[in-house]
Amino acid sequence: MSKVLIIKSSAAGNGSVSNQLIDQFRNSYAAGHLDATFTEHDLGRHPLPALSALNLAGFAGTAAESADEVALAETSEKLVSELEAADLVVIGAPMYNFGVTALLKTWFDYVLRAGRTFRYTENGPVGLLKGKKAIVIESRGGLYSEGPAAVMDSQEPHIRTMLGFAGITDVTFVRAEKLAFGADARDAAILAAGNDLGQLAAAA
Repeated sequence: MSKVLIIKSSAAGNGSVSNQLIDQFRNSYAAGHLDATFTEHDLGRHPLPALSALNLAGFAGTAAESADEVALAETSEKLVSELEAADLVVIGAPMYNFGVTALLKTWFDYVLRAGRTFRYTENGPVGLLKGKKAIVIESRGGLYSEGPAAVMDSQEPHIRTMLGFAGITDVTFVRAEKLAFGADARDAAILAAGNDLGQLAAAA
């Protein structure tokens, strides 16, 4: 049985390209893996409270006192446990202002926990979630994977770093780019990304 963790991080709801592509992948994967189980979070509809002075003491899970701190501790434990249990992590990641959404960054803030998903050693940090696979579906208005705008891509390197910090290094990026370049370019990008995801679902 394969356990799939799905993270949606778009604020666009039904108009989200990354959400659309995630749903397409899930349907294809489920059809070919009848024993698969799915855990899904739509952070756009159910956002996590950002870390702040109101709740940060709950992050370690030991100093929680206020309602906000207790809620953060419980939520972080739940999200970390889901990530630990997953065989495949699928992340929908639209680009906002050249980087990840605040919704996705907050999820990473909750799950990148010393002693659980990584640990510090005398030789530096070591990820503890080795052996997992991840698929990251990126939606972008412009073209950032190549060309002059590539230097402005603070999204993909950041995601790769955060996953790698937890030990998840087998990561496949599927990009739907040039979504703001007109209807034809948008349709072509979504179709190409969908085809790539179909192949990944069949090969998994």
